[in-house]
Order: sequence, then structure tokens, then C-alpha cells
Amino acid sequence: MKRKWLTIFMTLLAGFALALSGCARTEQKNAWPRIKQTKKVVVGLDDSFVPMGFRQKDGSLAGYDIDLARALFKLYGVKVSFQTIDWSMKETELRNQTIDLIWNGYTVTPERAKQVAFSQEYLKNHQVLVTKRADNIKSFADMKGKVVGAQSESSGSADIDAQPKKLKDFIKNKAPVLYDTFDNAFLDLNAGRIQGIVIDQVYANYYVAHQKDPSAYRVVQGTYPAEDFAVGMRKSDNELKDKINTGLAKLKANGTLKKLNEKWFGVASVD
Repeated sequence: MKRKWLTIFMTLLAGFALALSGCARTEQKNAWPRIKQTKKVVVGLDDSFVPMGFRQKDGSLAGYDIDLARALFKLYGVKVSFQTIDWSMKETELRNQTIDLIWNGYTVTPERAKQVAFSQEYLKNHQVLVTKRADNIKSFADMKGKVVGAQSESSGSADIDAQPKKLKDFIKNKAPVLYDTFDNAFLDLNAGRIQGIVIDQVYANYYVAHQKDPSAYRVVQGTYPAEDFAVGMRKSDNELKDKINTGLAKLKANGTLKKLNEKWFGVASVD
């Protein structure tokens, strides 16, 4: 009996210690010492965002940001662990320390800057409208009375709301249909349930180029402002921010960024 109670006591003690260690991680103000010690950093991403970070047919991760994150942390001998998250909950995941970074075509905005710290920008992006050529939509104005899709909590959906005169005021129901992933939005576009998707140009160009019949789609340039992609982190992680900025500068100087741009976009720079 004494051994039984001792076992129970030790189990409870171990559970209490585990809980304390979890609290210590949650309350941690500077993640870099832990990352440096464990040689591991956790990056949160939407794994359907081609070509930034996505699952290949064999289930493995690929993409511009996957390559860039691995190249950067290789400079510090740190392994990157990629964790799929609900994109609409990305800032919450970061705040709860279930991830260390948001690195997945993450656009710098004033609203997001209130919640996270951003690294230096490393890529330019634009929001465009993708339609089926058969629908004969050649401008945003041609979407009058038609259904528009966008990803929930994306830069595209934010632009639609922020500048309603450009699209929102005259589309059907004066609101876009929101999707958890762009893949689901394209399923509805191809099925004719929506007539356009407001989407990142980097995704649009890659998606269209990899279809059996790229000519079946039209990418319509809009007038939403250009965007910058950067890495998001907790505001308290100044040391981690410095490491990332230093790493980005080194990768630009040694030609790695140029090589990645050519690999994923076919050009030396994207602006």
C-alpha cells in the first residue's frame, strides 16, 4: 500500500512540474535562448498557400517560405519545425506560444502591427482578381452583381472591407464569400458557384500556371496597394527579430534570395 501511495504521489508531482514548465513557456518573454538551446524553432503556416508553403502530393512541405526559413535558420544551426494552423487564429497561436513565428506570405499591415512585431520585408505582393475566362470578366467593375470569394482573415478580405468602393459596394450581397483555404475557393470558382477570387498574386500566378488549361483563367490586376511579406513574431522577441533580420540580410548578400525568386517565380526579384 505504501508503494501504491508513493507512486500516486510521484505521478502527481510529475504532473505539477509539467504544468509549471508549460507556464514558464507561456510567460517567456524572449524565445531566442530556448531556440538556441533546443536547436528548434516552430513556424506556423497555412499549408495550402502555394507557392509560399504547401503540401505536395506525397505530403511533404514545399514552397518559397519553407526554403527561406530553412536557409535562414541553417545559419544558426537551428532546425525549423512547421506547424499547420488555422490562418484566422494565427496571432492567437503566436500569443499562446504554440508557435514561435508566423512565416507564410504574411502581409505587413497596421492592424497586425498592433499585435505582432515584424521582421524586415523580404517580398512584394499584390492582390488580384482571378476569374474564369468564359465569364468574360476583365475588370473589377465587371464583377457587379456577381459573387466574390476570399480567404478568411487574408489581406484580400481586409482590402475588400477597407476599400469598399473598389469592389464590395457592387458585388452580390455586398460581401465576399469567405473560405478557410484558397483551395476551397478555387473549387467553387471552377464549379461556377462564385465568379471571382481576390487573392495574392504569388498564389494566383502559381495556381493558374499549374492547371491543365491555364488559358481558362484570367488574372485581373486591381488597384489595391502593394504589400510587403515579412515574418511575424511576439513583440517581446527582440533578440529573435535581430537574428531574423541579420539572416535575411546575409541571404540577400550571398545570393540565396535571388536563387529562391528564380526557383519559385522565374525572376531574380519580385516587386
